[in-house]
Amino acid sequence: MDRPDRPGVRLRFAPELRFFLPARTRAAEIRMDHDPTATLGHVVQSTGVPLTEVGRLLADGRCVGADHRPAPGTTADVTTITRPQRPPFSPPRFLLDVHLGALARRLRLVGVDTAYSNDLDDDTLVAMANRQHRVLLTQDRRLLHRRALAAGAFVHGQHPDDQLHDVLDRFVPPLAPWSRCSACNGPLIPAFKADVDHLLEPGTRRTYDTFSRCRDCGRVYWPGAHHTRLAAIVETARRVVAAAAEQADGPAGRVPSGWRTSET
Repeated sequence: MDRPDRPGVRLRFAPELRFFLPARTRAAEIRMDHDPTATLGHVVQSTGVPLTEVGRLLADGRCVGADHRPAPGTTADVTTITRPQRPPFSPPRFLLDVHLGALARRLRLVGVDTAYSNDLDDDTLVAMANRQHRVLLTQDRRLLHRRALAAGAFVHGQHPDDQLHDVLDRFVPPLAPWSRCSACNGPLIPAFKADVDHLLEPGTRRTYDTFSRCRDCGRVYWPGAHHTRLAAIVETARRVVAAAAEQADGPAGRVPSGWRTSET
């Protein structure tokens, strides 16, 4: 809080960002003490809001970068990202943290390049995302505050279907359903039944004739009992991407200055 004899910095958050604020301070405007050495990006993140979720920063109505140092008495407006948002590399590629395994399988189902492992620690996740040019998807806001992380995003929703909708609506990645292995992310290629016959259960061998196989791990796929449910997920994904693309003005979004979770 600022003091009457020492004007602070007022932060006005977009409604979509107030979710990240502590419950006791979840208001449209927050007053912070002024620190002449602190950048606006640092001040924003100190409230709990990751810069990955921030669109534009305005200091007294003027658009500034995260490295701007606000003067005493500054009023800063913190806007949310504009959807759809284009990652700083193309096509969009993702790395998911250990808690988003179900979302990883759905993204792979619709053909989005998605790396995932359930045993990666935070340091490894950040290094891997940067090295492979992937957006790190997580619900851990502390991970998004890492200075070293080049591109990250918070995933909204508790159910995997809601999470999938959020990611597709935000990034509008090109879809290629049934083209990736849900287990390892490898490419699926058509397989002759005779070539995979020895891997099939008797009931599957009798019932199905169309197969594909992962080029990387060898897993075999066919349109089994769950195909109707999976096809519904694919169809919903197509509608989400089509709607988001239609609402966009021109190319999908822009690369915001806030891609880095902390200013350098």
